Amino acid sequence: MGEEEALRYANTIVIRTSWLYSSYGNNFVKNILKYAKERPELNVVYDQVGSPTYAEDLAKAILTIIDQNVKHHHIFKRGIYHYANKGVCSWFDLAQNIVSYYNLPCKINPILTKDYPTPAKRPAYSVLNTEKFRTTFKQDIPYWKDSLNNCLTLLK
Repeated sequence: MGEEEALRYANTIVIRTSWLYSSYGNNFVKNILKYAKERPELNVVYDQVGSPTYAEDLAKAILTIIDQNVKHHHIFKRGIYHYANKGVCSWFDLAQNIVSYYNLPCKINPILTKDYPTPAKRPAYSVLNTEKFRTTFKQDIPYWKDSLNNCLTLLK
């Protein structure tokens, strides 16, 4: 309903994203890093896949859209767009990459969603199609592992 309301106004762009993380705030990447330093093992879901999105990449993409529209009003294309880093992984894969980057001794155990009960229901496949975003705004989107490494470097 929020998206529908926003799109009632002229010159509105709605950007959907997924699995957002950064070097700030509370998020999956920072939580895995914290717990992997404290515990010998972590159980992480492997049957949910998506595309992690580095908040810095999303912010840069939004600023580029704003810049394009200030300089070239004809580029503006209202509507709904998807933005997430390139590539697909599971939560387990993401956690493995974090632990590996820091060479932490924590073992990451793959588990099924049904074995990790949460109040929120999560889809098994939540990969966003970013084609419309890339072609409309002529922007390349970084690969998730490269962006994760950028974030992890900042967190060192």
